[in-house]
Amino acid sequence: MAETAKSTDKIRGSVHGLLVHDSAAKHVSGGATYIDDMPEPVGMLHVHIAMSTRAHARIKTMNLDAVRTAPGVVRVLTADDIPGINDASPVMGDDPIFSEGLVEYAGQSIFAVAATSIDQARAAATLADIEYEDLVPLISVDDAMDAGSFVLPDYQMVLGDAAAALKDAPRRLSGRFRVGGQDHFYLEGMIALAIPGEDRDVRVYSSTQHPSEVQHNVAKALDVPEHAVTIELRRMGGGFGGKESQPSLMASIAALVVHHTGRAAKVRLDRDDDMIMTGKRHDFRIDYDVGFDDDGRILGIEYLHAVRCGMSADLSAAIADRAMFHADNCYYLGNATITSHRCKTHTVSNTAFRGFGGPQGMIAMERVIDRIAFELGKDPLEVRKTNFYGGEGRDITPYHMQVEDFVIDELIEELEASSDYAKRRQAVLEFNASNRYLKKGIALTPVKFGISFTTSHLNQAGALVHVYKDGSVYLNHGGTEMGQGLFTKVAQVVAEEFQIDVDRVKITSTTTDKVPNTSATAASSGSDLNGMAAQAAARTIKTRLIEHAASAYNVDEDQIEFLPNRVRIGNQEISFDQLAHEAYMARISLSSTGYYRTPKIHWDAESARGRPFYYFAYGAAVSEVLLDTLTGENRVTRVDILHDAGRSLNPALDYGQIEGGFIQGMGWLTTEELWWDDKGHFRTHAPSTYKIPACSDRPDDFRMKIWDKGRNMENTIYRSKAIGEPPLMLANAVFSALTDAVAAAGDYTVFPELDTPATPERLLLAVDDVKRRASEDVA
Repeated sequence: MAETAKSTDKIRGSVHGLLVHDSAAKHVSGGATYIDDMPEPVGMLHVHIAMSTRAHARIKTMNLDAVRTAPGVVRVLTADDIPGINDASPVMGDDPIFSEGLVEYAGQSIFAVAATSIDQARAAATLADIEYEDLVPLISVDDAMDAGSFVLPDYQMVLGDAAAALKDAPRRLSGRFRVGGQDHFYLEGMIALAIPGEDRDVRVYSSTQHPSEVQHNVAKALDVPEHAVTIELRRMGGGFGGKESQPSLMASIAALVVHHTGRAAKVRLDRDDDMIMTGKRHDFRIDYDVGFDDDGRILGIEYLHAVRCGMSADLSAAIADRAMFHADNCYYLGNATITSHRCKTHTVSNTAFRGFGGPQGMIAMERVIDRIAFELGKDPLEVRKTNFYGGEGRDITPYHMQVEDFVIDELIEELEASSDYAKRRQAVLEFNASNRYLKKGIALTPVKFGISFTTSHLNQAGALVHVYKDGSVYLNHGGTEMGQGLFTKVAQVVAEEFQIDVDRVKITSTTTDKVPNTSATAASSGSDLNGMAAQAAARTIKTRLIEHAASAYNVDEDQIEFLPNRVRIGNQEISFDQLAHEAYMARISLSSTGYYRTPKIHWDAESARGRPFYYFAYGAAVSEVLLDTLTGENRVTRVDILHDAGRSLNPALDYGQIEGGFIQGMGWLTTEELWWDDKGHFRTHAPSTYKIPACSDRPDDFRMKIWDKGRNMENTIYRSKAIGEPPLMLANAVFSALTDAVAAAGDYTVFPELDTPATPERLLLAVDDVKRRASEDVA
């Protein structure tokens, strides 16, 4: 009896509790159904997308007769076969589904083959007879800047008078820093399965973070209303931003095959084609000019961002903007000018990636801080603290938003103590003094990351909740599940509102015919937006249940209380299931939509002023590294993380995001190198040439903690904070620690020239460079 009574004290899966991901067992057992696991409809066609072999060229002739007559081929599609608009772009209308005579990157889609097997489709595509007229390709940022080639207008943010502050500053440094890109390397590649319906309708199962955008683009290509296209998915095998805008291409081609043949069609890219055809994290060339005083306090700074966008705009405007928004990180820049050039190159259009430009802006700021500290002979942490937001008049960002929730100083004070930072830094110095070839480095870096879509209209969400007459609950919302645990968190919110066990809440596929006009699951806003929308729907139903119970039992509404799996009505209790059944019998609606829009945010792009973010998420990390100066090989030996998740909705899931984000950020900054040859061919398009972190790269000593004092001052879902993107930037500490280790190779006499990613090759070259320059200084 005691155990039975205890089980009613709290629901299973309550908010703020530890709850495993709803699909965790399926993930590790192979039981989770992804799109390629779905039974293939009878007569389904397999589609191969043929790609350009040139980076920049005109197609003089394209003879596909042999392709059309090849064994197994049912249909060949070109731009001429698109009944609607030949465009799969998210915004600007500049991403053709198929090239119309001009190709602008090696890998651009030029035609598609639908056949009875994928091998037949691929074999047929090789029979195409295409004659190109080669044009000069612009491959790098440098190429584009020299040629004045831009895909979007320049943009600038200004606070104070940076030029005057630089002129008057007692100390001044300038430099150039290159930040590499990154491939998403999601485990499940791009895929779309299109199925014909009545009246020329089509349902597309698409691995996408943005079903409504895919719906819009498919409808646009087919020249049908959006209500004729339904996009559905239960889960993705990873996304990381790469499946926000770019799945529209695959979905549109699959739908076009359905349109022309009346048969189901699947487009599934293999790993090499996926990496060649899809966009990456943007790489940057960042020039800086900074003035500061003898304490390291920044008095003025000018940044010039040159961003490789690729052949089209994609989401580059917002990404480049967010890099500018995060050029300050945690530091007050009272006199700042930040200029952004959005470069057009003849490479694949770069796209969203976890952090959405923020990491690139932030790592450059940390680089500047490290260099100032080196110049002054100070611990970089001291210079960081000197420049933190806070104090009289030191709370305005370069985009004129007031920072009202700054907690990083308190958080870092706690981390500095718990990690024994000062003691370990001294130990690193002593180790380096007594070891000739092995060098250690250590760094503590902070993160301040703005939460909200900077494209304001995207900050909205919808949800649909049904309570069935047996008390079970059906939940649908516009968010998408890519492994991060969003569906679990939103189910917890609904369970909490009704005070029922979370396994009574049915998690269902995201589908545009249930919740329309959704925003992408991106910008770390999935739980903030969809959790609030689902809560609103649940509260509407809950209000109806309360009103019914008050009337049926003749009590005041304030005498009704939802308890774990039951409801107290006056002096009696009934089960939630019974109340649901009674409400149904009384003809009370037990279904409701919910809607949420983020308050307070606004942005004036013309003046570059406003409040683009609802709040900031904070965190900090200490990383310690060991570097072999003879080979450039290195390891991260210990990591200490303290992260602010507000009042975490589910610490179990949030710890997964913190660890995974850090490791992905570490890969971006150390091993994941993108490389194009001089003809514009992408060469690192497989695991054999592109190195993501392996399990063995995880630091053996990995300590992380969610900050106990965390609480969102804004009215977010149960006062939680976003967790998806901010932890990636905790890995900045790894790059700063490697910089510290390289500096030790030159006895701390010269500051290392080091770009990202800090591969062993780059580290070895940097070590040789600091030794050479150090010896020259002595001479």
